[in-house]
Amino acid sequence: MANTTKRYTITAALPYTNGPVHIGHLAGVYVPADIYARYQRLQHKDVAFVCGSDEHGVPITLKAKKEGITPQQVVDKYHEMIKSSFQEFGISFDNYSRTSAAIHHKTASEFFKTLYDQGKFTEEVTQQLYDPEADQFLADRFVVGTCPKCGYEESYGDQCENCGTSHNATDLINPRSAISGAKPILKETRHWFLPLDQYEPWLREWILEGHQSDWKTNVYGQCKSWIDDGLRPRAVTRDLDWGIPVPVEGAEGKVLYVWFDAPIGYISSTKEWAAEKGIDWEPYWKDEDARLLHFIGKDNIVFHCIIFPSMLKAEGSYILPENVPANEFLNLEGNKISTSKNWAVWLHEYLEDFPGQQDVLRYVLTANAPETKDNDFTWADFQARNNNELVAIYGNFINRVVVLTHKYYEGEVPQPGELNGTDLDTLQQLRELPVSISESIERFRFREAQAKLMEVARLGNKYLADEEPWKTIKTDANRTKTVMFVAIQIARALAVLSEPFLPHTAGKLNSILDTSDSLEWNDVCEESWLVQPGHQIGKSELLFTKVEDQQIQGQLDKLEASKAANEAANREVEPQKDTISFEDFTKMDLRVGTILEADKMPKTKKLLVLKVDTGLDVRTIVSGIAESYSPEEIVGKQVTVLVNLAPRKLRGVESQGMILMTEGNNGQLMFVNPDEAGIDNGSGIN
Repeated sequence: MANTTKRYTITAALPYTNGPVHIGHLAGVYVPADIYARYQRLQHKDVAFVCGSDEHGVPITLKAKKEGITPQQVVDKYHEMIKSSFQEFGISFDNYSRTSAAIHHKTASEFFKTLYDQGKFTEEVTQQLYDPEADQFLADRFVVGTCPKCGYEESYGDQCENCGTSHNATDLINPRSAISGAKPILKETRHWFLPLDQYEPWLREWILEGHQSDWKTNVYGQCKSWIDDGLRPRAVTRDLDWGIPVPVEGAEGKVLYVWFDAPIGYISSTKEWAAEKGIDWEPYWKDEDARLLHFIGKDNIVFHCIIFPSMLKAEGSYILPENVPANEFLNLEGNKISTSKNWAVWLHEYLEDFPGQQDVLRYVLTANAPETKDNDFTWADFQARNNNELVAIYGNFINRVVVLTHKYYEGEVPQPGELNGTDLDTLQQLRELPVSISESIERFRFREAQAKLMEVARLGNKYLADEEPWKTIKTDANRTKTVMFVAIQIARALAVLSEPFLPHTAGKLNSILDTSDSLEWNDVCEESWLVQPGHQIGKSELLFTKVEDQQIQGQLDKLEASKAANEAANREVEPQKDTISFEDFTKMDLRVGTILEADKMPKTKKLLVLKVDTGLDVRTIVSGIAESYSPEEIVGKQVTVLVNLAPRKLRGVESQGMILMTEGNNGQLMFVNPDEAGIDNGSGIN
């Protein structure tokens, strides 16, 4: 708590406006950034907490093509949805802008022009991937193929979603166009490049020597890997018709590459905010005493730690990020969150399904934040943390304090008597906890910090349980006053310390305690009363309510419905085979048969050796169904048999026919059975 920094510029990764925000975004970026910003404001720091919609990414144009609308219609729709969801959820941005705003176009264009005029770019004619069917150059996200690092077959041209590696589209194995599916060709085009290789010595000194101890291990490690691998020039322009036009002659039909344009959105958002407040924006980006921090997910580490700092360094007048506390990924019910597969908990839907319970989701996401490794969100854990922690510990303590104060003193804070050792020890612990919470927040350990916040509520519950004011009220009225007075101090401390983590709850608690006077974080640490004797508090109301089983089942059902719908939408149906004549069809002899025996083929996973009564004879048929059925469960089963198929040896066993099967939605093989049971073996199927 000795941090003397007075000005903070806090940025949160700009979300793509090709869809709504989900819990993975919240846990990885926006909740931790908001905790940090709110905490600094509680210490009266000068904070500019900025963000905005990233509206020029290729995913926008892909979404527009898919929906048959314009990119502008896409970004307008999702910008409003994202912005209003953030506001209702309680992400306290000082400004939420958008990269389609005029001020951003101007800022990004001027930034490019400054570097261009200073000769900081290299101009190259290179071969880039081109879709001959769509007749256009392919931006990185318009190319998919096999990742050269992990072998994932659906990697994007700029980044693999499976392993997180960033690369160029030309690095992909077996690339194909996401527009037409065609195999791209290489075609010459002229672009401007930021020569990252020239900044490698500086980056090595600035990051590898200067931030080894204070940057998170995952951030430092990814940066080191990139630098050690050797940096290469990176294009800052692209052949596209959606984005900010390159502001130099001879660049018609080209726009600023989104990775160059988007981080400048932090600067333009700050400019927009400062203009509205009538203040100067530059101290937040150019004052050496300001502290710049980027809150991002791990997929953005390279852009915020290597590329954007190199841009700022090249320009020359900007401060550099002091820290980039990137988080890992959050999974959902054991599977990776996927927007394309609709496997996600969307923020706007959560707000509809759980009205007034924003802080429950904030609490659960922070308690399970993927700070050092990928973590998993489950609805069962959501319910347990709400019911067993927020309701049973935090809410229970506040309810007891308020109810007893009204019962004993009609809501008036009593005058305490002499404090005993237990009281003094409890108050000392209360004053020490904010210091400990601060230390965790300053190290970006928000899970740890929130756990310490709950220790305040636990401290209060233990104090009441040990001192038992409901008993002493009958035997020692003065002692009861002292206990309730101390308990009210703990409740007021909770209201102050909860603000970064549970802002809606802090507001409710202040309303219950009728404590509109603003206290700073450090006030909780002082040896002075947070609530004075004689103060009148309000009536009790529930801060949290139990989450019932049916609510959780509803969410699980919604996920399963999404999964089924996605599987149906993406199910590949085998194309129709070549047309045959009726005479060809009549050559097939299909009969009803019964499986008499079934055994696994030795040293194979898929094959079963069957004895089948076809009505004509009992014959051996080898069938590849062992992964779908055990031998025991199919003996006695009637099946459809192609009996006049030429015999064929499989693993030394002659198979004298074929069992007709089909594949279910889950990939399991299913018998094509006769319509009715009890049909005689040998009956023909016509």
